[in-house]
Amino acid sequence: MLPIRHLTLHCAATPEGRNVSASAIRNIGVERFGQPSYHWVVELDGTAHRLLRDDQKGAHVGGKNTGNIGICYVGGMDAGMKKAKDTRTPQQRATLLRLIKEYIAKYPGITVRGHRDWPNVRKDCPSFDTRAWLLSENIK
Repeated sequence: MLPIRHLTLHCAATPEGRNVSASAIRNIGVERFGQPSYHWVVELDGTAHRLLRDDQKGAHVGGKNTGNIGICYVGGMDAGMKKAKDTRTPQQRATLLRLIKEYIAKYPGITVRGHRDWPNVRKDCPSFDTRAWLLSENIK
C-alpha cells in the first residue's frame, strides 16, 4: 500500500439528512468487496471513523487503490435519491478539511481528488468539485 500518493474523496450516495452510520458504510464495503472500502467515514455530525489503517489497501477506486487513501462522507444525494447533491454539513466540511490537511502534512506531494476526477470514472461522486473547493479553502 505504501507509499501513499493519492487521497480520494467520496460520498456514500445516501439521501440528504439521513444519518447513516460509519458501521453501515463499513458493512456495505464488506458485503461488496470482502473488506471496508474506505479508510475514513465522516458522519453528518462531523465524527470521523477510521475503518482502515493507512498501510491497508481500500476498495474505493477500481484499479487505483494502491497508495490511495479513501475518505467518504455520509450523503451526496438529494433527499429523494434522484440526483447527486453536495449535502456536506458544516461539521463534515470541517472534518474533511482537517483530514486532508493532516494527510498533506504526513505525505508531502499527495494528490487530492474526487472519485469522479479519476480517468474513466463515470460517477458524480463526491457530488462536488473537489479542486474548486480545495482552492476556495487555500489548499493547493
